[in-house]
Amino acid sequence: MPFLMQSHGCSGWNGEMAGRIRAFDWTLTELGSVDTWSTSLRSSVQLLLASPVPLVLLWGKPGYMIYNDAYSVFAGGRHPYLLGSPVELGWPEVAEFNRQVLDTCLAGGTLSFRNKELELLRNGQPEAVFMDLYYSPVADDDGVPAGVLAVVVETTAHMASERLREQTESAYRADNERVRLAHNAGALLGSFVWDIQANLLSGDERFARTFSYPAEQSLAFLSPEAASEKIHPDDLIPLSQQVEQALKSGGPFNAEYRIRRPDGSYGWVLASGCCEFNEQGQPFRFPGVLIDIHERKIAEESLLKFTRNLEQRVADEVEGRLAAEEQLRQSQKLEAIGGLTGGVAHDFNNLLQVIAGNLHLLARHEPDNENVQRRVNAAIAAVERGAMLSSQLLAFARRQPLSPAVYSLRQIYEGLGELLQRALGETIQIDVQLPDESWCIHVDRNQLENALLNLALNARDAMHGEGTIAISGKNVELDQRFCAGKGISTGDYVRLSVVDTGDGMDAATLKQAFEPFFTTKADGQGTGLGLSMVFGFVKQSGGHIDMTSEVGQGTQVHLYFPRSARAQSRESPMRSVQHRGGHETILVVEDNEEVRSATVEFLQQSGYQVLVAANGDGAMQMLLDGVEVDLIFTDVVMPGLIKSSDLAAWAKVQTPAVAVLFTSGHTRDIISNNHQLSPDTHLLSKPYSPDALMSMIRSVLAG
Repeated sequence: MPFLMQSHGCSGWNGEMAGRIRAFDWTLTELGSVDTWSTSLRSSVQLLLASPVPLVLLWGKPGYMIYNDAYSVFAGGRHPYLLGSPVELGWPEVAEFNRQVLDTCLAGGTLSFRNKELELLRNGQPEAVFMDLYYSPVADDDGVPAGVLAVVVETTAHMASERLREQTESAYRADNERVRLAHNAGALLGSFVWDIQANLLSGDERFARTFSYPAEQSLAFLSPEAASEKIHPDDLIPLSQQVEQALKSGGPFNAEYRIRRPDGSYGWVLASGCCEFNEQGQPFRFPGVLIDIHERKIAEESLLKFTRNLEQRVADEVEGRLAAEEQLRQSQKLEAIGGLTGGVAHDFNNLLQVIAGNLHLLARHEPDNENVQRRVNAAIAAVERGAMLSSQLLAFARRQPLSPAVYSLRQIYEGLGELLQRALGETIQIDVQLPDESWCIHVDRNQLENALLNLALNARDAMHGEGTIAISGKNVELDQRFCAGKGISTGDYVRLSVVDTGDGMDAATLKQAFEPFFTTKADGQGTGLGLSMVFGFVKQSGGHIDMTSEVGQGTQVHLYFPRSARAQSRESPMRSVQHRGGHETILVVEDNEEVRSATVEFLQQSGYQVLVAANGDGAMQMLLDGVEVDLIFTDVVMPGLIKSSDLAAWAKVQTPAVAVLFTSGHTRDIISNNHQLSPDTHLLSKPYSPDALMSMIRSVLAG
């Protein structure tokens, strides 16, 4: 039976990592296919998968990493990319340490470390991490060490707790030392004797001064009632109870209480003594001393306050860490979905281009056939809906090509307000609150307008077509506490908010709101891609999106964009380009034969001279052989050594420069930086119509 196909009751053999190990292409490593693994390697893998403790197996001299579900949690954002990776590449910041581990254990040795401190990169920042590490050699089927089994237990939180405990104990010892020194320095406030039968006090001068007896008062006849009047009211009952207990038991008496000073303030004292009994066993005499403990009590109160604050800070830190970890897990989940949807959208766009191209050609071949024209128009409309769906997928996957510029919020809303009102209807009021001195942001204006329109339409639907939508902007400064786990840096941001008073969402719905194809609307009333598109666009623009909602209380969506220090962009009028053909020579570079043939036919019908290459290698050879062209129309993603960016680089250095027009399902960052296009880069996204192609070609040729 294939390896790891049966769990036999062990949850680890059917967990996430078991599935990833089965699916991984191990032929890319020295281990070879899973089916060819040795008995020793298989047994070791099953051992670690079954363990609840974080375990990682480093196999062979490179130390190819195979780990269990518990270790994947420790790996954080590096999971699942560590699987099958040499350990020195997976953890480059501790490569030297791991090389020492491999060399030692593959030679038959073992290593162990308690609370080992290593500096690891977490969220892009170096962080001191403490771990218990245990390394043991693992033999192959011949009994020779072939791998290393590592037990990895993070103790960072424990070490932080120990350090805090040591600091607290140190502070407490220092306070006690100060009290002892005060006692030794003469903090005695006097001595007294209580005649229990006569209910009279006698004491020395220091005792009399402490209780503010008159100077002429005899020290042998001091009134206990006068002394009680100087004691803090809150301390009288507890003090009386301790006195009664001492009279009954005859044990040591130690009572702490507060005495009012001549200036009206209170000072802490310690009364210490012991009751004496006569021959009949009755209490008759109670000698004792009074000690100044005010400084000690103040120190204790400060320590107690510090301890409480410390506990609260630890609780807040733990809560913040848990929240950040949850946000990180959600972000990683959306990132994985985005990678999948981006690849699907790219292939989908190529298919749509083939369909659209042939539909347009069919319409041109049968201009007088109304039945054909009607059916073609319906099919093209479906293609356009598919293209919109693909565009939304690329937006969520953060792979849509952006053309950002620097704008203020008012500059963006001025061109959007009328469109919003028409889209929302007359029964919806829009309350706009934008700052007069808004900071500028570097965004793709069209995509931001689409995002705002999506949010406003969602708000309208949540309010059932009636109510007020608030759109506001604010300049804000985000600190480390806010940015933790969100993938953004601290600094100045512009916050754009859309708030409604609609139905709201419960916690479970809110958690899934950004996932593609998730919708609470009835079938046929929404694709579930609106919020996904907004999420992807904001993240691709270097920002963050935050959404809060309660059932019956409405929803608040906040978009955060980094402040731009660049000069604000000026509006430039759009030039009108007629959709006509030309006589120029165009080199079409496209690896998809169906797309290529339709495109060539479009261009030839419009009067252009067309040359064809199936990939970048063929195109470059033609150009180096001296073929003269006026424009290169090239797909972005193609097989071969020569990429589309290489063709553009060649065209740019020619005299005169040769115009280049790119086309693609998505750019994959070959001609862009984080899918953001430079002003001199022209891209026609698939699928495109003949009119869009002709218009873009004339625009690029016109410069």
